Amino acid sequence: MSRTMPVVRGIATATLVAALGTTGLVALAPTTASAIPPGGYADLIEQINPAVVRVEVSAKSGPEMGQGAMPDDQFMQEFMRRFGGNMPNMPQMQEPPERIGVGSGFIITGDGMIVTNYHVVDGADTVTVTFADGTEHQATVIGGDPLTDIALLDVDGEGLPTVSFGSSAGLRVGDEVIAIGHPFGLGSTVTTGIVSAMDRDIHSGPFDEFIQTDAAINRGNSGGPLFNDAGEVIGVNTAIFSPNGANAGIGFAIPADQVSAIIADLEDDGRVERGWLGVQIRPASEEVAQVLGLHDGGGVVIEEVIDGTPAAAAGLESGDIVLGFNGISVNEPRDLTRAVAEVAPGTAAQIEVLRHGEHMMIDVTLADRSAQDA
Repeated sequence: MSRTMPVVRGIATATLVAALGTTGLVALAPTTASAIPPGGYADLIEQINPAVVRVEVSAKSGPEMGQGAMPDDQFMQEFMRRFGGNMPNMPQMQEPPERIGVGSGFIITGDGMIVTNYHVVDGADTVTVTFADGTEHQATVIGGDPLTDIALLDVDGEGLPTVSFGSSAGLRVGDEVIAIGHPFGLGSTVTTGIVSAMDRDIHSGPFDEFIQTDAAINRGNSGGPLFNDAGEVIGVNTAIFSPNGANAGIGFAIPADQVSAIIADLEDDGRVERGWLGVQIRPASEEVAQVLGLHDGGGVVIEEVIDGTPAAAAGLESGDIVLGFNGISVNEPRDLTRAVAEVAPGTAAQIEVLRHGEHMMIDVTLADRSAQDA
């Protein structure tokens, strides 16, 4: 929430941090927008700014003591019963400090649905949304998905300026992008850049497929949108790679196609339902791939089948090499993780495996991932 959340540690001398700080991005969005004219971005920015919101959250840290927690034992209980006061020279109870964090969001419906990052509102007692005109509104957290770091908020409204999602599937390295926000407590700030890489796995979760951009993203930008040159949101700014917490030219956004699917699920009942198989997996080594005649990196090895899971019921075994799932090729562990997660719980699926050199198709009915411990 108010913390700057590390996403990945130990990469060179830098740290990936969530783009959340003590100040927040105001990320704005359009209902309609045209391509950027030769004159520049100004007309487009005027169209998308009204949908920018600042998301401020607060939460109590919990009871604190001056020098540590008050003992909770029979001696203390008897002392309080007899004397009705605090023991001399003992640390006294203090009011818990309020933790405050600020991020960003953008309006997607005229009646007040707002998208932001899950880590912006995680653990919040109150969520206050400030519109571009300065008005403040109390927001309700409809739901959130920590595995993709997306949350959906709701405020009372009618006829609000809205954002529309574009498709992130068509993005190419070199495409122009725009980020708008309130980094470091500054006012609305517009930065531009290009897509510098696609489908980045920064090991922040099982569904990483980030858009990498060199548009300046700093602390306070969490939850704000990344626009294409038509004014469509093609990503949600989430993390930066930085040695000191400031922009170093490498930022990450969750692709719009992934976000829109998560939001559609959250709108229903505030939670995301994903299929669950119940296996532990690892990449197939190059040696194994060569011996079995697989292409480099093809397939993942099942290390363990957990008892009482769909995988166990289907007859999957330790040592099986998974080559495909429901017609989707599996070349690395996250391929299988994503493919399984995209199938609704209770749905029947087929897994292609290689067992002792024999190709097999195994039927399995998936369970609900959300009911399982991570």
